[in-house]
Amino acid sequence: MGDDAVVPDQVQQRLRARIEEALPVLRRRAATAAERSGKRSASVTMTLLPVPGATGDGPLADEVAFVLTRRARSLRAHSGQWALPGGRLDAGETAEQAARREVSEEVGLELGPDRVLGLLDDYPTRSGYVITPVVLWAGGAGEPVPNPDEVAELHRLPLAEIDREPRFLTIPESDAPVIQVPLFDRYVHAPTGAVLHQFREVVLHGRPTRVAHLEQPVFAWR
Repeated sequence: MGDDAVVPDQVQQRLRARIEEALPVLRRRAATAAERSGKRSASVTMTLLPVPGATGDGPLADEVAFVLTRRARSLRAHSGQWALPGGRLDAGETAEQAARREVSEEVGLELGPDRVLGLLDDYPTRSGYVITPVVLWAGGAGEPVPNPDEVAELHRLPLAEIDREPRFLTIPESDAPVIQVPLFDRYVHAPTGAVLHQFREVVLHGRPTRVAHLEQPVFAWR
């Protein structure tokens, strides 16, 4: 029995509705054709679950959790890094379809199209991707279980963990600031950090904050 089994369906529906109502404050910006030129399409997910004991009336930061993983060391790209479930789009897939497939492959949650709550801004990466963040509601779908071939660690974290002010660094290699989101007594960088920050700003604070201009650290440029 998953942790969300202790949260009544009506509470889950109330939490889901509150997130859906918050997302439209952001008039989503899709990457332009120029920004997409030479880049591959990918999606990542904010996969949301109720916190055990949630009432539906408390702060979303305390009542809703998200899934965060650490990538397996055996992976060729960005091994060992903190990540949201996701990956490149297969031929003919939409970002939403790819997001749902990746959540199934990485953490074992089978989510239908009705679980898609919305999209955040596209984020072009230095490593050659345009990432579309997809917000998914996973309450009632069971507990996430990591696929050891792709996921070294899986964490189910209350949104309160990302409701903190990020740090911005200046680097000589770029005019844009590097974003660092405090988490686990360390910092999570873009693109994951940028997605987490935009979600926090939009859903928890009602601010249509843009993040696509925020820089990644040089080690993530490859």
